[in-house]
Amino acid sequence: MKNTPASPASAEGVAALDRAIAILDAFTPADRSLGLAEIATRTGLYKSTILRLANSLMRGQLLERLDDGRYRIGPATFRLGALYQRSVVAMDVLLPIMRALSERSWESVAFYVRSGDVRTCLYRVESKHPIRYTIREGDVLPLLAGSGGRVLAAFSGEPGEPYETIREDYHHLSVGDRDPETAGVSAPVFGPGRTLLGALTLAGPRTRVDAAFLRRMTAPLLEAAARATRAFGEDASMLERASVKAASAGKALESI
Repeated sequence: MKNTPASPASAEGVAALDRAIAILDAFTPADRSLGLAEIATRTGLYKSTILRLANSLMRGQLLERLDDGRYRIGPATFRLGALYQRSVVAMDVLLPIMRALSERSWESVAFYVRSGDVRTCLYRVESKHPIRYTIREGDVLPLLAGSGGRVLAAFSGEPGEPYETIREDYHHLSVGDRDPETAGVSAPVFGPGRTLLGALTLAGPRTRVDAAFLRRMTAPLLEAAARATRAFGEDASMLERASVKAASAGKALESI
């Protein structure tokens, strides 16, 4: 069966949709509103094109025009975001990402959430090694010990060090902090509005998982945290930058 080439009209419709999406993508979490010239600069579109597409977006309540002529994201996006949140099951998002990280590292991967002054292991993927770091789903651990707990504390506003550094680097590596026989590295996962959802942790026994190994796995861990954050509907650029930084630091250490 031969594929039927798209007609000029349908191709034009797809292009118009791409341009409309580009207009919405021009807005960042830091923008309350944008002027026509700002949208044009960020998208590379002609102002006349933006004005035409903005009218369609406003009819769909995806965009609003303010009294001063500037634009802001419209209320329909909130409804779509709420529908997306309801359709996303945390397990469906996290477990494939955790399995991929475990396959890459051959170590255990866990997802912790804060519960008051402690943390709970919500999900876990076991290491392929017969000797492994044994934590089960539902286990409760201290908040202010171990890489996962310290990451949760840091992004919950815990003052001082090491929490200031964790907030700057978006990860924490610990060796023998909670348990003298284990080591791990953790990174935060965020949801809409930069809400802290939990901490993604890669860990194992110190006989196999040392600081050098954890430094090599820090960039992949941050990449995994970024993928999860994007899947939950939040901007993950800060985690992506932290991953690049960690990868560069790891290469520099290997060259010494």
